[in-house]
Amino acid sequence: MLRRKAASLSLLLVAAGLVVPSPALAAGNTLTVNAGTVVRPVTHVAAGGLYAADTGSKPPLERMYPLRLNHLTQPPPGVQQLGNGATTPCCDGLQVAGKVTSAGAQQFLRLPDIYPNFPYRWVSWADWESKVRTMINARVAATGTTNIDGYELWNEPDWTWDTARAGSFLDGWTRTHRLIRSLDAVTPIVGPSHAVYNHQWMVDFLTNARNTGTLPDVIVWHELDNDSYLNVQAHVADYRAVEQSLGISPRPISINEYASPSQVDIPSVAVHYMAVFERHGIRSAERAYWYEAGTLNGLLHDNQPTSSYWTYKWYGDMSGNIVQTVPGSWLEGVASYDRTRNFVNVVFGGDSGNNTVRVTGLGALGSQVRATVVRSGTTGRFTNQAAPIAVSSSVLSVSGGSVSVPVTNMHAWDSYQLLITPASGAATWQQRYEAENATVVNANRFSASSASNSGYVGQIDGSANSRNQSFVDFLVNVPSARAYTMTIGYANGTGATATQGLAYNGGAWQTISYPATAAWGVFGSTVSTSVTLRAGWNTIRLAKGSPNFAGGAGYAELDYINLS
Repeated sequence: MLRRKAASLSLLLVAAGLVVPSPALAAGNTLTVNAGTVVRPVTHVAAGGLYAADTGSKPPLERMYPLRLNHLTQPPPGVQQLGNGATTPCCDGLQVAGKVTSAGAQQFLRLPDIYPNFPYRWVSWADWESKVRTMINARVAATGTTNIDGYELWNEPDWTWDTARAGSFLDGWTRTHRLIRSLDAVTPIVGPSHAVYNHQWMVDFLTNARNTGTLPDVIVWHELDNDSYLNVQAHVADYRAVEQSLGISPRPISINEYASPSQVDIPSVAVHYMAVFERHGIRSAERAYWYEAGTLNGLLHDNQPTSSYWTYKWYGDMSGNIVQTVPGSWLEGVASYDRTRNFVNVVFGGDSGNNTVRVTGLGALGSQVRATVVRSGTTGRFTNQAAPIAVSSSVLSVSGGSVSVPVTNMHAWDSYQLLITPASGAATWQQRYEAENATVVNANRFSASSASNSGYVGQIDGSANSRNQSFVDFLVNVPSARAYTMTIGYANGTGATATQGLAYNGGAWQTISYPATAAWGVFGSTVSTSVTLRAGWNTIRLAKGSPNFAGGAGYAELDYINLS
């Protein structure tokens, strides 16, 4: 989404900048967090952006790491798009791939951004097909790049497709899909990427795609109106009903542009999107590109945090499982519970005055817990916020496994974080990292009662090339530079020793051996090795296949890694 098209979509623009993100608000509401009710593993669904990363230090990796970025949409190789007043193209997905991989994210390549103008100016089918061949061949040739997980075939065809000159979009989708598949049979194709969700458009698109054998691998649309988070539940339900009615197997959903120009920099609005995306099963979601590229979509100004950055940093701190939250009127939130760390993290906001966060399911944390609350501030996109603002910290008695935390004098635009830890204190750094919380590439997440935090990663099977090799990337943060013992929880039901490759921070490969275990999906077995890490952030890869690695023998499932 580029800023200059906002008027054509009749979005509400407010010259003064920020607007109240909801109707009239009233104090006295309660957000309920049920820590014992798991929604799904933490994957930081909403931590992404369109044109969010550029080359060099824009943005700096040290600002990207804490956000645990999930997914970006970047321009294709050879990008010519001059977005939002830029004088030179930026953000080529292949050029930023190494940096984005280090930060833990995957990418879609937005193919029509090969055009210099927006809305796109169609030339001819010969021109478009030549461009497609060049872009796809460039990606296939980039054999060291592992994080391109989709080609976005077109962007917002509901108003940017030139029907008069190119014919119908449905025919154009079929023709382009078939061309891409003739060049690359592996990389997912995603779409239709409508600017707004529309029932009949989705019916027509899916019917044509089913009938022509050109279904997208990931379904994409945008949520860009003010308070568009209110529509996500209905849109997901409608899409799933259409899918089922047409006999189409369920596709993952990506909302790869969200939030209106007037609301994208309001911290509490981000919380609302995080909550509904997690609650309703969205796979990935990305902040819209209304303004500057390479700023993580306004989370940074001059490479330093704005107030909204802290909202996403707290969200990035989540580990373990996303758990159920029940909003109280406009008081909304997203929460995680990591059972191995005895750590509950709630990010909330959207109401004013005096309100309450009630957390249940805390029996494992003891008879008392410490509750710490901070807030983001509301700087907008052009003023830095060096750190969160302290609100309260107190020790509370747990009654029936529950505590109620009062939060006074709330501001409706602020976001807030509530951390609940044992009163005796929490670990100063994270030692255990769950595989299902990590970056999982060409493999799948599963659940098992014997697994740490009940989740694991299996089907780590691919080894052919950088488009289908299977691996898990763990982004870890350690307090000092030294050698660490890394213990790996795993299962190997092959009946023979299996191997995977281990590399960290782009270094040399070594081999990890996994002796056979009792069965697949049954955990408790471990192996250990030594890794020498730098102070701060490190990326650790365990791979069946990966560039510059010959490939592992047999197969193994991953539960967690633990550093000591």
